[in-house]
Amino acid sequence: MIKMRIDERWLERQFVYSERHDIALPSLETDWDELPLACRIAILSKWEMIRGTIPDRIKSLEDVIRVKQQLLFEEDDFAESCLINGDIADLASRINDLNIWFRTRQDLEPHTKQHIG
Repeated sequence: MIKMRIDERWLERQFVYSERHDIALPSLETDWDELPLACRIAILSKWEMIRGTIPDRIKSLEDVIRVKQQLLFEEDDFAESCLINGDIADLASRINDLNIWFRTRQDLEPHTKQHIG
């Protein structure tokens, strides 16, 4: 079996850090089906490591939502309540995005309909 060495810099470029989600997300430079098997395996391996951090990221966002909900409950100023509610909605949207990314998987076989990027 011939083992292809993957350039770490190339592999890093296949992911872009998202400040909104606080994780690196796939951003492939090449169409998935055109990548050699060794490259796909390397990308999937890195993605699985990143993907494994998503539940903890979601939990931390849920913790922030709980704090903001308590603030909202105690807030008497309508304008401030609207701002807090907007923050909660944004955090919930991030959680939704992360749940979608968590369910995103890729197959090693070409011509699948489900893609990472």
